[in-house]
Amino acid sequence: MSALISPAPVASAPSRPAKPPLWLVLTAFLAVYVIWGSTYLGIHIAIQTMPPFLMAGGRFVIAGFFLYGVMRLRGVARPTREQWIDATVIGALLLLGGNGGVSWAQQYVPSGVTALVVAATPLWMILIDWLRPAGRRPHGVVFVGLALGFAGVTVIALSRDHGGQRLVDPVGVAVLLLATLSWASGSVFSRHARKPQEALLAIGMQMIAGGCTQLLTGAALGELPHLHPSLFSHASIVAFVYLTVIGSLVGFTAYVWLLQVSTPARVATYAYVNPFIAVLLGRLVLDEPLPHSVVLAGALILGAVILITVRQSRAGRR
Repeated sequence: MSALISPAPVASAPSRPAKPPLWLVLTAFLAVYVIWGSTYLGIHIAIQTMPPFLMAGGRFVIAGFFLYGVMRLRGVARPTREQWIDATVIGALLLLGGNGGVSWAQQYVPSGVTALVVAATPLWMILIDWLRPAGRRPHGVVFVGLALGFAGVTVIALSRDHGGQRLVDPVGVAVLLLATLSWASGSVFSRHARKPQEALLAIGMQMIAGGCTQLLTGAALGELPHLHPSLFSHASIVAFVYLTVIGSLVGFTAYVWLLQVSTPARVATYAYVNPFIAVLLGRLVLDEPLPHSVVLAGALILGAVILITVRQSRAGRR
């Protein structure tokens, strides 16, 4: 779920950050590619016995306070009020609207299909970046890609299994679309947000703020009466720990860090790989159906993302 972040100055312009080593950038890309593809399976297993928003909020609050605490113990300056405000906006868009929406929708949409819908996020990211004030108008090929992406999502929404039953709940697909729009908006907004110069501190703040909004939303939606730790399955607990440590601390941290050191087109390439891993794991572990219509939809969505990001990458080099 990609934009270039440039830390906004609070009092004076910050010095230009040193270019990170190539091996570290490649490792971060690998983490986002592989780990995020597996989190769809992890979410599916975790919410079998855990309420979705409370589960999602818990993992990010734990991971966020860990990162924030480590950075403060290392002597990093306390963030300003303005930085906390922007971190809350980013956290709400990325984690409440984005990740929270995905977690809720996976109650009704198979994990592999969820990943295919979410793969369209880079399309909305480019569109939102254009519609914002002083945004850059994309090349005409982007509109072709958007049409292909919408077509792919429509095919998924109308897909039926071998028995003629709808493969996904239309409401679940609608929530997924809103989640991708929220994630894209948060990624674009983060480019201009006021953030600490220490990337890990900023990530911890976003996790804390976003996780708290998820917990509050879960409580508002009536999830607390359904929170029974004694009924948590062993599989759900393992999935929660994996999502917290690997998905949040490693995967999300790598993603947000890449937003600062790479280009939008390059970061967006995670959308090529995540769906394949998610579909494969969903098929192997959960025996999820994979009708021809879903394969077609996936090809349309991924084709659109590749078409657009390649075009944007070429345009950026001119």
